[in-house]
Amino acid sequence: MAGSNSIAVAGSAEEVKETLAAVSARLDQVEQAIRRVIVGQEEVVHQVILALLAGGHVLLEGVPGLGKTALVRTVAGVTGLTFRRLQFTPDLMPADITGTEVYEERGGQGGFRFAPGPIFANLVLADEINRATPKTQSALLEAMQERTVTVAGTTYPLPEPFFVLATQNPLEMEGTYPLPEAQLDRFLFKIHVPFPSAEELALIAARTTGTEVPEPETIVQPGEIRYWQELVRQVIVVEDVMDYAVRLVLATHPDRPEAPERIRHLVRYGASPRGPQALILGARAEALRAGRSQVGYDDIRRVALPALRHRLFLGYEAAAAGVTGDELIADVLAVTMP
Repeated sequence: MAGSNSIAVAGSAEEVKETLAAVSARLDQVEQAIRRVIVGQEEVVHQVILALLAGGHVLLEGVPGLGKTALVRTVAGVTGLTFRRLQFTPDLMPADITGTEVYEERGGQGGFRFAPGPIFANLVLADEINRATPKTQSALLEAMQERTVTVAGTTYPLPEPFFVLATQNPLEMEGTYPLPEAQLDRFLFKIHVPFPSAEELALIAARTTGTEVPEPETIVQPGEIRYWQELVRQVIVVEDVMDYAVRLVLATHPDRPEAPERIRHLVRYGASPRGPQALILGARAEALRAGRSQVGYDDIRRVALPALRHRLFLGYEAAAAGVTGDELIADVLAVTMP
């Protein structure tokens, strides 16, 4: 193995081991607290926690009624993050998200002051984000990338930590607009929310129709989350593993010789440079979640679908053939060996 591009968690080997074990145990508690409210969806919960550790935004996609909004509310409750919900509709305007300048008169003198919008929170739920127009969706671009909002020439910082967890209905449903490619690329993960099993449906019905509906319990504070995010960036990635992540991303480009056959014929554009960033950050979070100080190849492979599925832009031939981005990423994983 070649050398690493990161430093290890500070301290002796025994102290590092103890720190990682303690963080992993705390994250177990977080998952358990979420699952006391949310039925099933183990992999969805796991991936959302990875994104929070990595400091990235999440796009949750699934048909209505699968508990996407309930999951985001529960994550906010368990983590103690300030929470605001934005219901995206066709008449929502950019100022409804970012805030605006308002005129006030005091003591006979008038002036403008900035009235912050709901984007000024630690965790912002952009509910049914693809029901708003592209102009309104684009109001999130600066906030998601720079963690700032600019109104009337003045830039305002957003609180830290800052996450956008957006929910999206499948594009084939009525009243939806496709997200701009630039905005899709700013989501660290795109997570598919599957339909529950029969047993899970029965448990959901029992929990939500009884006399006591479970409420999330706050067990961590934002400062602890910031600490975890710092640890994630100290997890070691050796050059061979970094090279593997880069080769996976290059294989999503149809003009590359290493691209699988279906990538060359069905993909218009492969993953952007944010692709390897998402793979590495997600894999670092996966390693920390497991209590390890170094990323392995399996960590990269485990986060490949949520990190890359929204970064492949498919041609019309893919839609005609019924081929999904997930299938094409599976092709890439099959032909790109560690």
